[in-house]
Amino acid sequence: MIRGVKISKIILWSLLGLLALLALYPVFFLIMGSLMGNDELAEYLGAVIVQKEGFVDVPLLPVYPTLKHFVEIFLDSPEFFVMFWNSIQITFGVLAGQLVVATMAAWGLAKYDFPGKRGCLLIYMILMLLPFQVLMLSEYLVLDKLNLTDSLWGIILPGVFSAFPVFIMYRFFREIPDSLIESARLDGAREWQLFWYIALPLGSSGVIASMVLEFLEYWSLIEQPMTFLKDKSLFPLSVFLPDITSIGRSGMAFAASVVTFIPALLVFLGGQDYLEQGIMAGAVKE
Repeated sequence: MIRGVKISKIILWSLLGLLALLALYPVFFLIMGSLMGNDELAEYLGAVIVQKEGFVDVPLLPVYPTLKHFVEIFLDSPEFFVMFWNSIQITFGVLAGQLVVATMAAWGLAKYDFPGKRGCLLIYMILMLLPFQVLMLSEYLVLDKLNLTDSLWGIILPGVFSAFPVFIMYRFFREIPDSLIESARLDGAREWQLFWYIALPLGSSGVIASMVLEFLEYWSLIEQPMTFLKDKSLFPLSVFLPDITSIGRSGMAFAASVVTFIPALLVFLGGQDYLEQGIMAGAVKE
């Protein structure tokens, strides 16, 4: 019996390990592709990039590894740094706005009673579920009236009022005991002190979890910039990458993808524990 349990565990872990390798292989191939020369990439990926006859070959390691593409990115591509800076402005602009707007909205919905509260929560949930394509036309018309199209503010402002971080933070703020808040009020604490000294410290896990998720979303934003921006000098890095399609620049695309991937990976690893708490909180039925 014990031997059978051990064998089943070995089979289970082997299966999970195989699935993990399959999931991680695209990242591994991305890194290996960034170390291949253009001729080597043309030989392996020519069927995809230049419609060459034959099949795609996916090697494990480059035959002649090179750092040429990273040199091109950092030394010969000033547009890369412009778009990298645009991505930073968009991402951190949205996160800074959400830290103000979303935290206050979530705290108000979690701990204050007012007419239409349930309806307001329902509207937030519906907006959270709607894809960008549904809201694209209305957002464009509003931004056009405000003269914010073809501007980074046209990407940042709609993101600041996103419903998703409110939903995540709301779940954490709901867990704060009402007795603690009432005790603070009896001691003379004002409403802004309740928010600053109780809500934010005790709900910090939810705030960080939502910030991690929103960073990952807005760092890889594609549809909004392509819809609202016409000036290519305002494009973020996520739009720059798909634009590199020629075989002569395919290695540069791999290298740029690796550089873009690193900040997202670091943020994910740094906020992994909070991210797990946020996912679990969002899955709890109220």
